[in-house]
Amino acid sequence: MPDIPRKAITRGAKLAALPVSFAGRTAWGFGKRIGGRPAEVVSAEVARRTAEQVFAVLGELKGGAMKVGQAMSIFEAGLPEEIAGPYRATLARLQDAAPPMPQAQVRAIMTEELGTDWRSKFVEFSDRPAAAASIGQVHRAVWHDGREVAVKLQYPGADKALMSDLDQMVRMSKMLAPMLPGFELRPLVEEVRARAVEELDYLQEAENQRTFANAFEGDREFAIPHVLVAGPHVLVSEWIEGRALSTVIADGTAQERNLMGTLYARFLLEGPARASLLHADPHPGNYRMTPDGRLGVVDFGAVGRFPTGIPADLGRILRLAQDHRAEEVVAGLRELGFIKPDIDIEPDHVVEYFEPLVDPTRQEVFHFSRDWLRGQFTRYADITSPQASLAFKLNLPAEFVLIHRVLLGGIAVMCQLDAKVPMRSTLETWLPGFADS
Repeated sequence: MPDIPRKAITRGAKLAALPVSFAGRTAWGFGKRIGGRPAEVVSAEVARRTAEQVFAVLGELKGGAMKVGQAMSIFEAGLPEEIAGPYRATLARLQDAAPPMPQAQVRAIMTEELGTDWRSKFVEFSDRPAAAASIGQVHRAVWHDGREVAVKLQYPGADKALMSDLDQMVRMSKMLAPMLPGFELRPLVEEVRARAVEELDYLQEAENQRTFANAFEGDREFAIPHVLVAGPHVLVSEWIEGRALSTVIADGTAQERNLMGTLYARFLLEGPARASLLHADPHPGNYRMTPDGRLGVVDFGAVGRFPTGIPADLGRILRLAQDHRAEEVVAGLRELGFIKPDIDIEPDHVVEYFEPLVDPTRQEVFHFSRDWLRGQFTRYADITSPQASLAFKLNLPAEFVLIHRVLLGGIAVMCQLDAKVPMRSTLETWLPGFADS
């Protein structure tokens, strides 16, 4: 398996070839339609071939290219089925796997990070990765004290490749957009780029993970692995046994999907309350269903820091929106900076704009589904709708950007799970301000 392509010109060429290939497939499809093949059959074939090439390239490049692919994979549940269908399988593969590093390279990294005697720290060490992702891969091993551990290694050159990819994808977002209908690619790439640097710092990730593990120590519903040792490019922590959340999405029972959806929603909200940290990478590859029915959580490179928890103003405004107290919602949003003083706005339209966040709070148990999410996406995609025009009037203050992204990503994952979740009681317990309004 070749090393991660490092030179910007090589990586850029691979990305630049994507829209060219797409144009060729589109021309091929046009020719097939002229030749008499049904348009829907040809379109499906073009979409399938495009999906396979796009995500094969993103997976090969790893780095920022694959990171964007993983971020995209969260939101496939909101796309129309005729678009999402051909992309779903290739998107799902990006949630959990990527081509591995050569074994010699693995041994070289371990020697550099943990010393020439690194094997003496392990009873067993598998040279083949158990999982691989955008900037690193994980090996299963047995620590010298008998504990099973996960050894996370960062790909050589991942730092340069990550930023080079993201810069390139920002520049190419308009060219790539026709290949990925339904995705707002540029803001997604820009958001991934904004938090990319911290994910490269395994020492900081180790501190984040220790904080979470201590806060959730002995919990009967969540499993957070403790860190044993960390270096700039290696992180050794306890192994979490279980089925990946993507597997539960694909073939879990209704009971399993409801349980995981409920625990998943709670963890996103409980983190700031219990650890003063928000887990900021909600894609399913970071979660496991343990054999005893707990939610296991891994990968703590991206977090938001909230020393006093999620701001109570957010919960208060969400509750006001639930009660359709539109004038008070607008007043609260103006106070927080979501609406600038000189912007004239219709209060009822504002409440409708936040429907994806508000609707799940109106029932004791809410059914998150792909059909529901597609309906929400359709409203925003309609350029004649009030929701579409509001996007240009509302401001998102910096302190709420991460919360907003995690909440929307979390909703999308729960829709992939097709889970029934007691959102109202979860918010009343764990979202400050929601129960008090």
